[in-house]
Amino acid sequence: MRYQRSSQLFSESNQVIPGGVNSPVRAFKSVGGTPVFIQKAKGAYLEDVDGNTYIDFIASWGPLILGHAFEPVIDAVVQKAQLGTSFGTPTEIETKLASLAVEMVPHIEKIRFVNSGTEACMSAVRLARGYTHKDKIIKFEGCYHGHSDSFLIQAGSGAVTFGSPNSPGVTQGTAKDTLLATYNNLESVRQLVDANLGEIAAIIIEPVAGNMGCIPPSPEFISGLRTLCDEQNMLLIFDEVMTGFRLGRGGAQEVLGIKADIVCFGKVIGGGLPVGAFAASAEIMSHLAPEGPVYQAGTLSGNPLAMAAGLAMLEALNKDAEVFDRLAKKTEYLHLGLEHVLNQAGVTAQINRFGSMISVHFSDTPVVDFKTSALGNNDTFKSYFHGMLDRGIYLPPSAFESYFLNDALSYEDLDKTVAALADFVEELK
Repeated sequence: MRYQRSSQLFSESNQVIPGGVNSPVRAFKSVGGTPVFIQKAKGAYLEDVDGNTYIDFIASWGPLILGHAFEPVIDAVVQKAQLGTSFGTPTEIETKLASLAVEMVPHIEKIRFVNSGTEACMSAVRLARGYTHKDKIIKFEGCYHGHSDSFLIQAGSGAVTFGSPNSPGVTQGTAKDTLLATYNNLESVRQLVDANLGEIAAIIIEPVAGNMGCIPPSPEFISGLRTLCDEQNMLLIFDEVMTGFRLGRGGAQEVLGIKADIVCFGKVIGGGLPVGAFAASAEIMSHLAPEGPVYQAGTLSGNPLAMAAGLAMLEALNKDAEVFDRLAKKTEYLHLGLEHVLNQAGVTAQINRFGSMISVHFSDTPVVDFKTSALGNNDTFKSYFHGMLDRGIYLPPSAFESYFLNDALSYEDLDKTVAALADFVEELK
């Protein structure tokens, strides 16, 4: 593969953009090398500025579940743009998208649109605190809920200690109200609750984790959280920015059979444009301004271009009852193919999968939480990433990110991906 033009563009971007990128993972820092600059995409394929073509397993980090440049979405955005891009007033299409989302997702009655998943999670936690009149929240190590201060917290010295900030600029005052638990470990949550009785507003979790690789929850863990929240008058917040409208028509709530009190959305709900949302019962949402005292606002929230893209995407998913099953079967097919090649080559790896999310961890330890995900051999991952990239396979440039399959991927694409891995491991011998 040639990367001359990408290298040149990265050098230029570094002069005017911190690190040369507007989202850190794009910098390839964890895998080394120069990031690839993409100029266009269609279906399951990306094309970079040097003319290289790749089979894409990122799908813009999840939103493009039906493939790049999906025509109904493109047409809807173009038609709306011709009427104006933003008005700062209510528009009918906001209600149409809200009504469809409420229809598709169980246990929600009202929804508020924002511009990103970060905004959605930040607003959901504020709403939970305003509704419960309690300050503290529990989050899980390795679960990413955006870059709001409350969420940039790492572990303390023990299960019941306060978190501490892991980013400069986050104050100890903010950190003290965020308690850190271990994913898939209900006892770690109980310890925090017992140590902070009556003080915890909510538990926020990625119901299927995607920011330490793909890590599904154990059934007893996720159901135990619901029970614990009911017992202690805490709200359960599902961060479905990744899983919403991807794992199923009604997202993780539907697939896992667990009711969340507040649900956060992003990615798929915007059809590739910047959209986030949070939703709950009418009772909880009634506490939100202008109806209630909990303030939240956004100038471009619900803008017609984003709403048009999201509506076209959700309408397509809502009409195609088989799409989620197709994606899950493709993901299973890829899983089995990759696993066979790695086993034949004697390469130790763990492959986690849930629906259309999947990740490969070069470790001999099952990956069930952040600590076990961090045991993977990063040097092997770096070689794997660049080896696959050079063979035309675009994977997440981080060992801690999930792959997101899109429905435009064919079984031939999946076979080519498995063949690329076979070629790569042969080269390692």
